[in-house]
Amino acid sequence: MTPEAAMAALRAHADPERAAGMRDYHKADREYLGVSNAVTGELAAGWRKACGQEALVALARGLWASDIFEARIAAGKLFLQARMRPDDETAWACIAGFVPEFDSWAIADAVAQSGQKRLVQVPARLDALEGWTRSDHLWTRRAALVFTLPFGKSRHPGPDERAARTRVLGWCADLADDREWFIQKAIGWWLRDLSKRDPDRVRDWLATHGARLKPVARKEAARHL
Repeated sequence: MTPEAAMAALRAHADPERAAGMRDYHKADREYLGVSNAVTGELAAGWRKACGQEALVALARGLWASDIFEARIAAGKLFLQARMRPDDETAWACIAGFVPEFDSWAIADAVAQSGQKRLVQVPARLDALEGWTRSDHLWTRRAALVFTLPFGKSRHPGPDERAARTRVLGWCADLADDREWFIQKAIGWWLRDLSKRDPDRVRDWLATHGARLKPVARKEAARHL
């Protein structure tokens, strides 16, 4: 599958009226085709099954370079396999390379779906994400939290998951004074998800750091407590 063929497949589902609404909603200045998220996901799933890692990386980079909304969403969904063999280093490098160009929550979250899979495959990549938490780029800081969400979802976490929780809760504390709305929401999101599995730990975190959060983040974090 070439990027050109993939773009043709996306354009075959274009809906100009829907595209205009998407532009108004997302506000980022780029081309929108008006393709539904479900269709974009179905196309990406087919390409994922048909291509090896190297071909997927070439496809993802080609789609990303177009700067078309649905193409970037599709690029973000090309590495959702739980495991990639023999390793996923090329895929991870591709995903990480997209992060500094994030400018939209929708695109950032689409890429994060693949980033989460690749991070769970190699938890040592948390070392790289720690540097993201200190970035001047809002979306890179946010990605450090959104990419790590799976580590808060297990009822019976293993050693890697427990260590990741401790580490990410430290990042949440470091970022608690960050006034950016998307960072506050990401902290709340992380704590909310963890509270379903480890409520006492979230209560302790909020008792220590909660007053530094904006009310919207505190409310999100405590939703299930």
